[in-house]
Parts: sequence; C-alpha cells; structure tokens
Amino acid sequence: MKIKEITIRHLQMKLKAPFTTSFGTFTNRDFLLLEAKDEDGTIGWGESVAFHAPWYNEETLQTNWHMLEDFLIPLILNKELKHPDEVNEIFAAIRKNNMAKSTLEGAVWDIYAQQTNQSLATALGGAKEKIEVGISIGIQKSIDDLVTLVDGYIQEGYKRMKVKIKPGWDVDVMRTLREKFPDTDIMADANSAYRLEDADLLKQLDDFDLMMIEQPLASDDIIDHAKLQQKLKIPICLDESIHSLEDARKAVELGSTKIINIKIGRVGGLTEAKKIHDYCAENGIPVWCGGMLESGIGRSHNVALTTLPNFILPGDTAGSSRYWEKDIITPEVVAENGYITVPTTAGIGYEVDREAVENYTVAQKDYR
Repeated sequence: MKIKEITIRHLQMKLKAPFTTSFGTFTNRDFLLLEAKDEDGTIGWGESVAFHAPWYNEETLQTNWHMLEDFLIPLILNKELKHPDEVNEIFAAIRKNNMAKSTLEGAVWDIYAQQTNQSLATALGGAKEKIEVGISIGIQKSIDDLVTLVDGYIQEGYKRMKVKIKPGWDVDVMRTLREKFPDTDIMADANSAYRLEDADLLKQLDDFDLMMIEQPLASDDIIDHAKLQQKLKIPICLDESIHSLEDARKAVELGSTKIINIKIGRVGGLTEAKKIHDYCAENGIPVWCGGMLESGIGRSHNVALTTLPNFILPGDTAGSSRYWEKDIITPEVVAENGYITVPTTAGIGYEVDREAVENYTVAQKDYR
C-alpha cells in the first residue's frame, strides 16, 4: 500500500454524563480523528486517545497533532508499505509519543485489512466471535449514587465493574460494594493516586475479594509496585507504567504486576499491543483491553484487539450508548448482556458517519 492523502480532524463530543477520575472530571471528549487514503482509494481510520491536557501521560491532543504533522506523516506519506508492522519499525527512531504513533498506525491497519479482504480482528490473528466487556465507573458524588449505578450496569449484563478510587474514596467504597454485590466481579482503579507509604491502607482492600487493583502507585514506576505486590494478596494490574514490550517484560520479571491492561494508544499501536499480548500469554500473565473514552473508531480497534486469545478478562469497551448520544459510526458498538459481537466485514467493521464527524469537527487539515 502507499498512503497518498491524510486528513486530521479535531473533534469534540459531549459525554452523556461527567466522568471523574483521580486526576480530573470530563464533560466533553476532545480528540483527533485521522483519515488516510491509499493510492487505490481505500480509506482507513485512526483515533488519538490523548486528552486535551497532560493528565494521563505527557501527550495531549495538541502535541499529537504536532508530532503527526511534523514527523510521523512525512515518514509514511507516499512510502510503499507491505504490512502495517513496518509502521512500528519506521516510527522506532521517534522517542515516545506513542498515542500519536498509534493514531496513524491504526489507519494503516484498517487499510491493510480491507485490502486483504479480512476483518481487522482476523488480520490481527483474533478468532473470537464475541468479546466479554465490563464497565468503567468514575468517582461519584456519593456511595449511594455509585451503588445505584453498579446495580443498573449489573442489570444490563456487564461482566465486570471497574471503579475509580482515590485517597478518601477507597476502602469504605469497596466495602459497601462488596456487601451490596457479593457475587459481582469488582476491581479498583487508582490512576497512580497512592504512594508506597499507603501500603497499609491498600492492604485493607484484600478483605473485599477484588479482581485486581490497577496502577495504585506512580505512573512511571515498576520498582515500588513490586514491593507493594509483596504486601498485598490482591493482584496488581499495571496500566500507565507499560509503554512497550520491554516495559512489560521488566515489570513481569520484577514481580511488579500479575495482570496487564493493554491500551493501544499507550503502547504505540496494534503491532506493539500484539507483542505485549504474546509475551504475556507465554508467561501466564492475563491481559485485558483498557478504555480511554474513545469514539466508535477507537472502540472498534479495541474490539478487534480483544479477540486475541490471552484477553481473558473483560475489558473497558462498553457500548457506544454508555458515553454518547450519537457516535460517529454506524451501526454503533452495542453491548448485549455483557458481550459485543465482533464485526466480520473487512476493515474495522463499522461505517463512518461522515455527517456526525462533520458536526463534531472543530478543526481540520489535509496532507498530501
């Protein structure tokens, strides 16, 4: 394939309800949508999951646009490619900026899948017809509000509840949820809100039969997580600390993690995500696919990745209606009784609703 045209759009979509984590509250989701066109006219789509401010990591929507425009697009535009894995190799000389890299690489994977007449899931090596999905729940105004939300999601059939925690919103929250929902799979997501000195507090979570605690300590740490894991029965899952296969290997060898959350954007694209998946499968480390409040484009890539065999824990890829009044794909991603049916048509498996894209677009630029 040879990419001849690329369009970057800045989209802003209003969330159906505010989403609060330990590092902030979101009412709108600003993101970049990338459209790439091959010389034969095949169009592929990628989505940047960077936020408008550097809360989750150092990348932002603005830095992603800069990296794409000034560095990444010039490396790919009009270059002959035989397979999307080559994009990962071409971008290797650029340090970090994984979310920017993933945005363009995802569009190339979409084009490749269409040109080889296979779904993105099949192109990646996935075989599942359905994927099991959970729900991610932000910090609420009260524990009663949280209990009401969890009860509703259980009724909808979601298989796992991921609940955001932070200092002051942790032990009592988890104790209440376990008392109210004794048979529900529940995990805690700390988004790096704690320190190793909080080990005694976090150890109290061992009493509540949680699936895991996600990224309790610093976002760039694997040393203190290993020390903390020795003190806890609950498995530690790493998220922000894992940016590459090398990070995953070191964390596993140190004993810093027993589970890994793979986010496509965080690790630099589908190729690196597959490498991490394969390594974890060989070493008995379960993985699951995390979410970043994606639109339907990013969500479709998550669905495809989750069809790989070692994604044995429910991920964050809820249905479109969980977040949006109207998504930018048709049909929208639908979760039924905790499962999403994997599309089988070539490419990402969903049509892009161009009218919706235009309605949400606040800036656009073309590259040839």
